[in-house]
Amino acid sequence: MSQQYTEQEVTDIKERVLTALETVIDPELGIDIVNLGLIYEIEFDGETGDTIVKMTLTTMGCPLADILTDQIHQALAEVPEVKNIEVKLVWYPAWTTDKMSRYARIALGIR
Repeated sequence: MSQQYTEQEVTDIKERVLTALETVIDPELGIDIVNLGLIYEIEFDGETGDTIVKMTLTTMGCPLADILTDQIHQALAEVPEVKNIEVKLVWYPAWTTDKMSRYARIALGIR
Protein backbone atom coordinates (compact mmCIF):
# COMPACT_ATOMS: atom_id res chain seq x y z
CA MET A 1 0.00 0.00 0.00
CA SER A 2 1.56 3.25 -1.06
CA GLN A 3 1.01 6.51 0.69
CA GLN A 4 1.38 10.01 -0.65
CA TYR A 5 2.89 12.56 1.67
CA THR A 6 2.54 16.28 1.29
CA GLU A 7 5.66 18.29 0.58
CA GLN A 8 5.60 19.50 4.19
CA GLU A 9 5.34 15.94 5.51
CA VAL A 10 8.28 14.87 3.34
CA THR A 11 10.28 17.83 4.70
CA ASP A 12 9.36 16.78 8.25
CA ILE A 13 10.35 13.17 7.56
CA LYS A 14 13.72 14.30 6.15
CA GLU A 15 14.24 16.41 9.29
CA ARG A 16 13.56 13.35 11.45
CA VAL A 17 15.94 11.30 9.29
CA LEU A 18 18.60 13.95 9.88
CA THR A 19 17.89 13.94 13.62
CA ALA A 20 18.20 10.14 13.65
CA LEU A 21 21.51 10.41 11.78
CA GLU A 22 22.82 12.65 14.56
CA THR A 23 22.92 9.50 16.70
CA VAL A 24 25.50 7.96 14.35
CA ILE A 25 28.88 8.76 15.85
CA ASP A 26 32.13 8.58 13.92
CA PRO A 27 34.14 6.19 16.15
CA GLU A 28 37.46 7.88 15.35
CA LEU A 29 36.36 11.46 15.98
CA GLY A 30 33.59 10.91 18.53
CA ILE A 31 31.25 13.32 16.75
CA ASP A 32 28.08 12.55 14.84
CA ILE A 33 28.16 12.32 11.05
CA VAL A 34 25.72 15.22 10.62
CA ASN A 35 27.84 17.73 12.54
CA LEU A 36 30.93 16.41 10.77
CA GLY A 37 29.28 17.44 7.51
CA LEU A 38 29.39 13.93 6.07
CA ILE A 39 25.71 13.88 5.05
CA TYR A 40 25.32 15.53 1.66
CA GLU A 41 21.73 14.74 0.79
CA ILE A 42 18.69 12.80 1.92
CA GLU A 43 16.20 11.60 -0.67
CA PHE A 44 12.86 10.27 0.52
CA ASP A 45 10.27 8.75 -1.82
CA GLY A 46 6.86 9.52 -0.35
CA GLU A 47 5.20 6.66 -2.24
CA THR A 48 7.53 3.82 -1.36
CA GLY A 49 9.36 5.01 1.76
CA ASP A 50 12.64 4.39 -0.09
CA THR A 51 15.32 6.55 1.45
CA ILE A 52 18.71 7.34 -0.02
CA VAL A 53 21.37 8.87 2.19
CA LYS A 54 24.19 10.43 0.18
CA MET A 55 27.23 10.83 2.33
CA THR A 56 30.96 11.03 2.17
CA LEU A 57 33.78 10.01 4.49
CA THR A 58 36.61 12.10 5.85
CA THR A 59 39.10 10.05 3.81
CA MET A 60 38.69 7.91 0.72
CA GLY A 61 39.98 4.64 2.17
CA CYS A 62 38.17 5.13 5.46
CA PRO A 63 37.76 1.69 7.08
CA LEU A 64 34.63 2.85 8.90
CA ALA A 65 32.30 2.86 5.89
CA ASP A 66 30.67 -0.47 6.78
CA ILE A 67 30.36 0.39 10.47
CA LEU A 68 28.77 3.77 9.69
CA THR A 69 26.44 2.21 7.10
CA ASP A 70 25.26 -0.35 9.69
CA GLN A 71 24.73 2.41 12.25
CA ILE A 72 22.76 4.48 9.70
CA HIS A 73 20.47 1.51 9.06
CA GLN A 74 19.94 1.09 12.82
CA ALA A 75 19.30 4.80 13.36
CA LEU A 76 16.79 5.07 10.51
CA ALA A 77 14.87 2.05 11.78
CA GLU A 78 13.54 4.55 14.36
CA VAL A 79 11.82 6.59 11.60
CA PRO A 80 8.61 4.64 10.82
CA GLU A 81 8.07 6.14 7.33
CA VAL A 82 11.49 4.98 6.15
CA LYS A 83 11.25 1.56 4.52
CA ASN A 84 14.23 0.75 2.30
CA ILE A 85 17.52 2.47 3.03
CA GLU A 86 20.37 2.90 0.62
CA VAL A 87 23.58 4.58 1.69
CA LYS A 88 25.47 6.02 -1.27
CA LEU A 89 29.04 7.10 -0.78
CA VAL A 90 29.94 10.14 -2.83
CA TRP A 91 33.40 11.67 -3.18
CA TYR A 92 32.43 14.91 -4.87
CA PRO A 93 32.52 17.51 -3.62
CA ALA A 94 35.40 16.29 -1.49
CA TRP A 95 34.91 16.61 2.26
CA THR A 96 36.85 19.33 4.03
CA THR A 97 36.73 20.66 7.58
CA ASP A 98 34.70 23.57 6.14
CA LYS A 99 31.71 21.22 6.03
CA MET A 100 31.81 20.69 9.80
CA SER A 101 29.39 22.50 12.06
CA ARG A 102 30.69 25.05 14.52
CA TYR A 103 29.96 22.52 17.28
CA ALA A 104 32.17 19.88 15.64
CA ARG A 105 35.02 22.32 15.11
CA ILE A 106 34.96 23.46 18.72
CA ALA A 107 34.78 19.86 19.95
CA LEU A 108 37.80 18.91 17.82
CA GLY A 109 39.71 22.13 18.48
CA ILE A 110 39.68 23.19 14.82
CA ARG A 111 39.52 26.91 14.12
